[in-house]
Amino acid sequence: MNEYENKGRQGILYLCATPIGNLEDITFRVLRTLKEVDLIAAEDTRNSMKLCNHFDIKTPLTSYHEFNKYDKAKVLVDKLRAGADIAVITDAGTPGISDPGEELVRQAVQAGINVTSVPGPAACINALIISGLPTRRFVFEAFLPSDKKERAVVLEELSHETRTMIIYEAPHRLCRTLAELAEILGGDRQIAVCKELTKRHETVYRSDIKGAVDYYNANEPRGEYVLVIAGLNREDIIRDKQDAWKEMPLEEHLKHYESQGIERREAIKLVAKDRGVPKREIYNMTLNFPK
Repeated sequence: MNEYENKGRQGILYLCATPIGNLEDITFRVLRTLKEVDLIAAEDTRNSMKLCNHFDIKTPLTSYHEFNKYDKAKVLVDKLRAGADIAVITDAGTPGISDPGEELVRQAVQAGINVTSVPGPAACINALIISGLPTRRFVFEAFLPSDKKERAVVLEELSHETRTMIIYEAPHRLCRTLAELAEILGGDRQIAVCKELTKRHETVYRSDIKGAVDYYNANEPRGEYVLVIAGLNREDIIRDKQDAWKEMPLEEHLKHYESQGIERREAIKLVAKDRGVPKREIYNMTLNFPK
């Protein structure tokens, strides 16, 4: 008989959030879960052993990381099928967000395994809520791609983003990334550069991107960073589109729609909308235009 089969059920996969710096941020529920499961799958067993020793957790550890995530996930899913309850923890924060836990969850869900989250710290959310930037709509990009072409594509997409953007970055790449953001998104875009969240030396540098470039070129980056960047203002986007239409001669703008078979009255409505002006204004200006 399998060591877990006496439970008479499939196991449960628990995604357990661990502190991102301050050990006091661990929850009672995470501690209880880590002590009660049959196995803990850890991104780095050496780091996780320190956590377990600190909280007197005796549950066996097994490694589950980026370089073994596909094959090891199959092994862990087999154990879950056999009845083992397994907790997944990352080096810091919530597993499954920009780490190998995503693959294990995918395989577990496909296998019909019950997957549940035991919530706690997440650096991206911590940074967002203290940034001072809009929080209702946001997009999480994690680390930008290292491939030059793929990175350029992602940055170009972000340049049109209206939601608040969240990016992770390592200290040795921070200045390069800030310079790229200034070039592609614009140096006047607002940014909050969050460092060492929840730790003793937590700091948030708030400025525009150009100011952040100057600051970190003069002050060597140390620690781990989360960048929170303002999205484009929707009103500015609308205004830019209207200004672009206004550069076109009015008669040409009207013909743009009439050439598509649209009647003049309807074309006037469309032109007025494009330019952000009253319909009556366009009508009066086009009275002498040939039909």
